[in-house]
Amino acid sequence: MNASEILADLAQRPIDAAQALPQLSAEQLNAHPGNHPNSIAWLLWHAGREADTQLSALSGQPELWAQFRARFNLGELGDSMGYGHSAEQARQITVSDQQLLVDYLAACLSALSGYAATLGEEELDEIIDRSWNPAVTRAVRLVSIIDDASVHVGQAAYAAGTMI
Repeated sequence: MNASEILADLAQRPIDAAQALPQLSAEQLNAHPGNHPNSIAWLLWHAGREADTQLSALSGQPELWAQFRARFNLGELGDSMGYGHSAEQARQITVSDQQLLVDYLAACLSALSGYAATLGEEELDEIIDRSWNPAVTRAVRLVSIIDDASVHVGQAAYAAGTMI
């Protein structure tokens, strides 16, 4: 496997984990275990939004959110990606449809996988953000996006496990 193929495969892993979550009620999706501001719904929504927003910036393609926005019905807050949300804002992200959350995440990470598969070594090595030290390459950004999605889906799985 080359680096593009590895990244494309890796992007599929959080999808598999999200699809393996137990079926949760709307109450469970939006619960705040330990009074934490991030619910399972927020974690899955955020994993999709961060992948979607960052992939759009990398690829120049529109966000998939445009196709999902109305179904989520979260208003302007839903257009954000969740970074910097106050506890109050995080609690306002409520979604009762687990399949919608998983479908959005799967669409975003599948798009990321497809994008990664098209990249050659030169494109992966391209520096895309010099505001960090060391500067961030396209490959590093893709790893970061996938890692964030994996972590958040893992958090959702742990929280779901405490509810069943």
